Amino acid sequence: MDAFRYTRAADTRRKLGLIALQADESIEDDMRRLLPRDVSLLVSRVPSGEDVTPESLCAMAGHVTAAAMLFPRGLRFDAVGYGCTSGTSQIGAVRIAELVSEGTETRLVTEPVSALVAACRSADIKRLAVLSPYVASVSERLREVLGAEGITTPVFGSFAEPNEALVVSIDAPSIMAAATTLVQDTAVDALFLSCTNLRTLDVIAPLEQSLGMPVLSSNLVLAWHMMGGHGAPRDLL
Repeated sequence: MDAFRYTRAADTRRKLGLIALQADESIEDDMRRLLPRDVSLLVSRVPSGEDVTPESLCAMAGHVTAAAMLFPRGLRFDAVGYGCTSGTSQIGAVRIAELVSEGTETRLVTEPVSALVAACRSADIKRLAVLSPYVASVSERLREVLGAEGITTPVFGSFAEPNEALVVSIDAPSIMAAATTLVQDTAVDALFLSCTNLRTLDVIAPLEQSLGMPVLSSNLVLAWHMMGGHGAPRDLL
């Protein structure tokens, strides 16, 4: 066998970690579209229930630390994102940060809810229309959390899809039609497309053009917040 040696060159890239849901087929592709090419992104997965209910979302709390522990030992992240909007609303952003930090070393833990609040504050958004795949019983908690942060959600729309694995199949024309109907004749500052598994990136620009307002999505604000929250989220598109 030929002689060889180990060399570990200094890696100065920003190091990001992502904890995705088992059923999520969108967030990894979206992150690789949104993040700069010179960013290191490592991904772990957390078990998620087939049906999205408050109970199944809360149950993920028991697996978050284990998912974080699957990242390479000794690696220190600049940020780790937990990729579930509704799960964060149910479990709580503070608890998510604690669970992730118990499993890996990172300067920042974020998720779509804290990222959305930061994006709204940055753009002075106080009235937000929310379009979600899930039934109102799941999304109501998100609206309560946003309300506690001073962000009202006067209109809410849902595809009433209980199965997490089917969310990825909701097509772009359906999202655009539902969003357009939702904000029609309603005074809001922006539209939020909730859920990391919903394919949203290709509809954001056309919706902004047709609706004349900012359009945010779970994956867009999460990527923006993981990168430091500078500028506007749409700058990543």
